[in-house]
Amino acid sequence: MTAPVLITGAGQRIGLAFARACLDRGQPIIVTYRTYRPAIDALQRAGAECIHADFATNKGIDDFIEALKSRTSELRAIIHNASDWLPESEDSDPADVMNAMMQIHVMTPYRINLACRSMLEKGDSTADIIHMTDYVVEKGSAKHIAYAASKAALTNLTLSFSRLLAPNVKVNAVAPSLIMFNQGDSEAYRERTLKKSLLGIEPGAEVAVATLQFLLDNPYITGRTLPLDGGRHLA
Repeated sequence: MTAPVLITGAGQRIGLAFARACLDRGQPIIVTYRTYRPAIDALQRAGAECIHADFATNKGIDDFIEALKSRTSELRAIIHNASDWLPESEDSDPADVMNAMMQIHVMTPYRINLACRSMLEKGDSTADIIHMTDYVVEKGSAKHIAYAASKAALTNLTLSFSRLLAPNVKVNAVAPSLIMFNQGDSEAYRERTLKKSLLGIEPGAEVAVATLQFLLDNPYITGRTLPLDGGRHLA
């Protein structure tokens, strides 16, 4: 029986697109979601195991790990896609913002990776961990300082876990910039954002799906971050 792929934060956007792609290929999946969306019902009908998980607290992580281990003893891969995007503002306590960003982007994958090590190493073939980081790690952000710092820490986790888990588990990261606009984004914002990359397009979730699958299929890449930014670093 094929071991499942765990995808965190699969209720929308890249996580949802990759979950659907896995199901289309007949790959079993276990997904997490924090906020209910109708897409979760569709994933369940298609055969996905869906677990509600709130990674904002350590108890939430504990509860999720317990639920996961009750459903499977083996994993083919973990895709750490769960994320939040809190800005610094006059209405927020900077300590709360930093704690929230580090909790979701660092503590959660750190603890899940350690708790699931034996599940990844159980199979006969190489398993994978993929961290979804962000292009912002290269430049920082004046409006999302804690977010950028937490994604940079996640990038470093990629290096450390690749050393710890080799050769049984490959550990890599994907660092996207613009992939998909949000429904409420203005035309002015869209035009301004498209000009930030050399390729100047909104590529859609399919490029992230293809990149994730490439890393899963490639037996000779570990400890690397693949940029998915349309040449933004040169624009």
